Amino acid sequence: MGGALGLVLGLLLGVLDGAASEPHSLRYFYIAVSDPSPGVPQFVTVGSVDGEVFVYYDSETRKKEPRVDWIAANTDQQYWDRETEISRRAEQIFRVGLDALRERYNQSRGSHTVQVMYGCDLLEDGSTRGFRQDAYEGRAFIAFDKDTLTFAAADAAAQITKRKWEQEGTVAEDWKNYLENTCIEWLRKYVSYGKDVLRRRERPEVQVSGMEVDKTLTLSCRAHGFYPRPISINWLKDGMVQEQETQRGSTVPNSDGAYHIWATIDVLPGDRDKYQCRVEHASLPQPSLFSWEPQSDLIPIAAGVSVAVMAVIAALAGFAVWKSKQGKKKKGYNAAPDSEGGSNSSSAGSNPSV
Repeated sequence: MGGALGLVLGLLLGVLDGAASEPHSLRYFYIAVSDPSPGVPQFVTVGSVDGEVFVYYDSETRKKEPRVDWIAANTDQQYWDRETEISRRAEQIFRVGLDALRERYNQSRGSHTVQVMYGCDLLEDGSTRGFRQDAYEGRAFIAFDKDTLTFAAADAAAQITKRKWEQEGTVAEDWKNYLENTCIEWLRKYVSYGKDVLRRRERPEVQVSGMEVDKTLTLSCRAHGFYPRPISINWLKDGMVQEQETQRGSTVPNSDGAYHIWATIDVLPGDRDKYQCRVEHASLPQPSLFSWEPQSDLIPIAAGVSVAVMAVIAALAGFAVWKSKQGKKKKGYNAAPDSEGGSNSSSAGSNPSV
């Protein structure tokens, strides 16, 4: 259960005409839980553009709702009614599908999860790509390859789904069309709606600190306040990337829509001058290198803790304010519900049961 919610929360990552000048992404995440903890919805779906969540639905409110101003300002009630109906159908399908998979895996009743992630990317050279992945209990279940129009099954239970979807005939074609056409079309629209926000560039503030315990020096490199989300942060020793030795945190959003991330490495105290933190980001004209300056440790550490704490508090407060503004078939599941005419932003055509 925790891993399933972690996927959503953790997950909680200018295109107008012609070739793209920078990459953009559209993602949809679905998660259904058979027996959630108190206060946790049984079904949640979120959509994100360039890593920023812009729409949200859960089984408690049963309404698709905006999460950023730019989507609310550029859509009408018909859009929200349509998206709400898509999510409600998905909720029912996923609930039935959970029972089907539990029986297929010969599991007792309890907390079980289905997760689906799909979306498309518009790359720097103007080319596109798309994917869809299904998981059960946090493990790979089945994945779609749009180039070969095939499904890759992770185990014997998933093989049953693979055979049914292939026999249905149109599932692969529907998803290919959605990922290559409808998804890209809506991604372009969303980027145009939110261009002032999505195209902004905010430089990361980088702080390097060190702490020695039992003759081991842990160097920490923290970058915060940057936008857009993609960033590369690496520890170098004598100019060489120390990939295996580096531990990284996830790229996490702040309440203002910017992000923060950290990377640490354990070194010998006498070797500290050999190490540098390299940060690469779209806001930087070139990669930047940062070294540890022991005398400046106390202020960065205190600032880093303060930023992290305030970000969590602000995020929770912002969510509460938003919520207050909004007011108070057969056995199987579709990874995404039926579309109507292929024009819906978050659905990809009719799918057979598992």
